[in-house]
Amino acid sequence: MRSRYSAFVLDLRDYLLASWHASTRPAELEAPEPGLKWLGLDVKRAAMPDADHGSVEFVARSKLGGRAHRLHEVSRFVRENGEWFYLDGELSGDLKN
Repeated sequence: MRSRYSAFVLDLRDYLLASWHASTRPAELEAPEPGLKWLGLDVKRAAMPDADHGSVEFVARSKLGGRAHRLHEVSRFVRENGEWFYLDGELSGDLKN
């Protein structure tokens, strides 16, 4: 999760696509909005129901055009051949502490 956040911060779209599971991976990713600044990542919790599946709830903070934004998501990951891949995520409209 932290490596994908760092890839968003650094605009490493090739890494993001490579770490995205083939079953849900988009063909390409758009460039970030000009002026977007990532401010931080807060991992709320992580769970592994078994050795090859996991989820991470996080809040990522950003700023664009002078306005602060929060992305609150529960991301699902799957491990294949020893590598973890982002599968999908569910956005949350409210922050849970």
